Amino acid sequence: MVSQGDGSDLVSTPWLATGLAKLNSGVSRLASSGDSDDGGLVPPPRKKRHLDTEETMLQPTNGCLQHNGSVDQPSSSSTVNGSANGDAQEQSDSCNIKGRSSQEIVRLIGQHLKLIGLNQTAEVLMQESGCRLEHPAATQFRHHVMDGEWHKVSADLNELQALVGNSCQYFSDMKFLICEQKYLEYLEDGKVLDALHVLRNELTPLQHNIDKVHILSSYMMCSGRDELMKRANWEGKGHKSRTLLMDMIQQFLPPHIMLPPKRLHMLLTQAVELQRKQCLFHNTTFDDSIETVSLLTDHKCSLEQIPCETVQILTEHCDEVWFCRFSPNGKKLATGSKDASIIIYDVDPETLTVEQSITLDGHSYGVSYLSWSPDGELLMACGPEDCPDLWVWNVNTGVLRLKLSHSSDDSLTACSWHKDGQKFVCGGIRGQFYQCDLEGSVLDSWEGVRVNCLWYRSDGKTVLAADTRQRIRSYNFDELSDQNLIQEDHPIMSFTVNKTDRLALLNVVSQGVHLWDLQDKCLVRKFQGVTQGHFSIHSCFGGVNHDFIASGSEDNKVYLWHIKQELPIATLTGHTRAVTCVSWNPVYHQMLASVSDDCTVRIWGPAAKYRKQKSNKSDINSDSGSPSKHM
Repeated sequence: MVSQGDGSDLVSTPWLATGLAKLNSGVSRLASSGDSDDGGLVPPPRKKRHLDTEETMLQPTNGCLQHNGSVDQPSSSSTVNGSANGDAQEQSDSCNIKGRSSQEIVRLIGQHLKLIGLNQTAEVLMQESGCRLEHPAATQFRHHVMDGEWHKVSADLNELQALVGNSCQYFSDMKFLICEQKYLEYLEDGKVLDALHVLRNELTPLQHNIDKVHILSSYMMCSGRDELMKRANWEGKGHKSRTLLMDMIQQFLPPHIMLPPKRLHMLLTQAVELQRKQCLFHNTTFDDSIETVSLLTDHKCSLEQIPCETVQILTEHCDEVWFCRFSPNGKKLATGSKDASIIIYDVDPETLTVEQSITLDGHSYGVSYLSWSPDGELLMACGPEDCPDLWVWNVNTGVLRLKLSHSSDDSLTACSWHKDGQKFVCGGIRGQFYQCDLEGSVLDSWEGVRVNCLWYRSDGKTVLAADTRQRIRSYNFDELSDQNLIQEDHPIMSFTVNKTDRLALLNVVSQGVHLWDLQDKCLVRKFQGVTQGHFSIHSCFGGVNHDFIASGSEDNKVYLWHIKQELPIATLTGHTRAVTCVSWNPVYHQMLASVSDDCTVRIWGPAAKYRKQKSNKSDINSDSGSPSKHM
């Protein structure tokens, strides 16, 4: 560490073996020169500066410079505003191209040409248009930074400050970044005294980001260049690190002085991202790069790119199928049926098909609800409303881990895992729900609550419960507190929560599917089309960003919506009886499963041209299911 004492305690760095003797000699001479504020070091001669320039820069001000690329507006004196606006107006008047937007487009093109190495072309463009890419003072500043001429950079910065006014705090940020770069370069070159001078006489007096200054001082003990680069997370002295420095500095200067870094590329990226967000059928991961898309046409996906066609029809169950759920890693699908069995399928992500793995039997009342543990190793199963039992299976071994049955008066029809996978909640409509561990021991219980559905929130403390009073309440076992979150006018048969833990999707008797904001406690949207009576129908969020909603319906169809639109974007047909549950694969987002009272499970995927074909195709008859599009 660097001492603030008299200079006699200066520590030499171990990685400067070749200059150790010289360094010790220099330190001794400096120490003998007498005590001083800078630790005995005599600073090099400094150029005269304008009166109060630096002091004014460090003073608090009422105004602030417009941050490059942001919407912050300067609130400085009329003199400063007049100077900045006058400079911009002078640049506009000298341009051969009329119209502010056209001039800015030329500047953006010129910047991009330089970025890709077409410097001569950029110069010709600027000369012919009469536009100026950036202020001459900014150009000079850039050249000096890129050449590492730090003694000139300070004067350049003062000139830029005079152009935009002294009322901005960002010049302290800019000066700090420049001094940091200079300090690191001196350390890399082995110029410890120069680095120490920068640390004590330039960085420390700024009184800016003190914690970072302490970290920088520790770099003097690095054993060599590699350790320095690793600890500082720095690219090393040269063009790359100085380019990154300029990119950071450009953000602080107004655009009429210096354009924000890679501005054209940024605007195009924002435009592509906006088009993707507005696309009703977009279901692939956003790529920050625009290299993978064409800028010559608008972004547009089609219905065929989301799950819209039947890929497989599974007929292993011999009675009504009540529930389905993909595992958290998307590699398994579990289905529960009235035939008292659970079937586990392995998912083929290439062909978006599944293959039967194991069958779990012995659920005497049937299986109406399933919940995967967070790690995907355990599967919890509940029965219909008269079932007093709950089962926990190890899906990898097919071994029953736990069978929970407190009394024949219990009704364990709903369950949910804690995020640690070591405990869970369960309950039913007979007036109680429990928090239990994996041994079946009851850790806590809440009496007098008739539960239709349960959900453990991501905070690990709060449980949401839909009860028979047409509401969803929040229960905190740690604080023994509860509060009302959602109140509906009709019974809530089931609900689920999205991955952000912010939105809840409810299936409401005679109303259909409702979207609620749990934080604001308000109804966001009522999705239209689905037929919901007194059957337990389970809907789901889906897609890469949970932008889609899917639900079964008593009219034998599967409905798909975009989360921002009330009308369905597609209706999937093929089932012949009520569709009681749907599940969207959380990893392989082009895959959807649905189950029905017609005893079948259907796997839905995009159109054939958007998926790989399986060598041994399943026998799908002519009534295999197809979508109808809604706009």
